[in-house]
Amino acid sequence: MPEQPFEPDRAIAGTGAGGAMDLATSEAATLEQHPSAASGGRAPGGPLGTGPAAKPRSLWSDAWRDLRRNPVFIISALVILFLVVISLWPSLIASGSPLKCDLAKAQEGSQPGAPFGYDGQGCNVYTRTVYGARTSVTVGVCATLGVALLGSVLGGLAGFFGGGWDAILSRITDVFFAIPVVLGGLVLLSVVTSNTVWPVIGFMVLLGWPQICRIARGSVITAKQNDYVQAARALGASNSRILLRHIAPNAVAPVIVVATIALGTYIALEATLSYLGVGLKPPSVSWGIDISAASPYIRNAPHALLWPSGALALTVLAFIMLGDAVRDALDPKLR
Repeated sequence: MPEQPFEPDRAIAGTGAGGAMDLATSEAATLEQHPSAASGGRAPGGPLGTGPAAKPRSLWSDAWRDLRRNPVFIISALVILFLVVISLWPSLIASGSPLKCDLAKAQEGSQPGAPFGYDGQGCNVYTRTVYGARTSVTVGVCATLGVALLGSVLGGLAGFFGGGWDAILSRITDVFFAIPVVLGGLVLLSVVTSNTVWPVIGFMVLLGWPQICRIARGSVITAKQNDYVQAARALGASNSRILLRHIAPNAVAPVIVVATIALGTYIALEATLSYLGVGLKPPSVSWGIDISAASPYIRNAPHALLWPSGALALTVLAFIMLGDAVRDALDPKLR
């Protein structure tokens, strides 16, 4: 059988089925240089996105991709964003002063200009509910930042260096865990005469850091046993570089999850302490103060109690849902 002339523009590749597969010379050259292009970045026997041409993804990029697809995260984030906006600029949706009251309108229901009605002192419940978000968000965010910073630093150092410092800090955290939070607030804040949010924030930081400290300590102990930490130490990296560049980025995820969930708890704790009369005090505007003031009038004016209570419950729920979504995204075992 005479040989067919060779055509330089075509290349013939045999197949295992006895047929032939025509490839253009340019296509064959492309496959030789980028073997993963034919499979969309797929490594041999591996999933999509694992070939040489695929860009490696970190834990944070994977977590952000999962969070964007999670409706729980989206809803809770929108609610929190709305709370932050009205905390910074409450006059956008509420007019008038939350301290302006008219006893002639005490316990009246919904009416134009006061969609939530009036409380027992004749104050606009809607205006006070909107302005009360500023106090709750301020206390929650500042307390969470203080607790996360103090607990992470102490727990990270204890987990990294160990020894006597670790033993002493562990016993100190045991002592703080034994203190009931509400009872401690009644004792410590009852002697404070300041009418600002800072004593309440300081109390929360004082009793809240042991939890974050335990989480950070365990996370650092786990991270420092990994091979990349041992390799960095073998290459002569200093303790500060190992702790800040290699351990901290890989140990901070559990701290973020616990702190996000705890933020809603601190908001509820501030309302509880204000309700008991040892947190914020009038003329400060707080959901806890409004709930405490409306309790005696729950039969005649239930709206004065339900609206600040509902706002408090919605805020706490939003932060807890956000923390659950972040936990699910950052936990590799749930992928």
